[in-house]
Amino acid sequence: MVLEAKGIKKEFTNGEVSNLVLKGIDFNVDDGEFVAIVGESGSGKSTLLYILAGIDRPTEGSVVLLGKNFADISDKEIAQMRRNDFSFVYQFDNLVPNLTVYENIVLPLVLDKKKESEYKTQAEDVAKYLGIDSALKKFPAQLSGGEQQRVAIARALVTNPKVIFLDEPTGSLDKERGKQVMELLKSINKDKGVALVMITHSQAHAEYASRIVKMEDGLLG
Repeated sequence: MVLEAKGIKKEFTNGEVSNLVLKGIDFNVDDGEFVAIVGESGSGKSTLLYILAGIDRPTEGSVVLLGKNFADISDKEIAQMRRNDFSFVYQFDNLVPNLTVYENIVLPLVLDKKKESEYKTQAEDVAKYLGIDSALKKFPAQLSGGEQQRVAIARALVTNPKVIFLDEPTGSLDKERGKQVMELLKSINKDKGVALVMITHSQAHAEYASRIVKMEDGLLG
């Protein structure tokens, strides 16, 4: 098991008004598993994903990822884990526009103060695996939406993570490019053995996962 969440609750308060978005969720992910969390907008799935990835903190409950309880470590330590042990892919690629494709891919390694000699070959191999090796010297604006998302996935994959969290990775893509990204994610899960935790509103895209969990009104079905 790479992820274990217990009793996750999340309450947002605005003045005297409070909203319990997550109502007590237990959720586990096994090593190498591909899990899709499906739900409509407002179901709480994005909030849950951000808590599972340590980007947000729960009001109640615990998240243990790769043997570390987020309640026992600092945000700085979680950020360090995100650069080394797990990755996060946003719905919109979040690429840095003034960096080349290559520079975007290796950004987490640069932030981790690694030398280029340690990662250059790995970055080139990942780009080739994802079919974007011919675009390494280009800038994000010169790429299609599907290519930009491949760069974001390459950036997530280049650190050899054990888990990748994905927030609607096809949400900004058309049907054909969305299908290509999903086929790519399934291949990554199979070839690399990386555990994937993806949220989506698309039942068709959820079918690429090995397990589908439905979310409604702050609870998993």
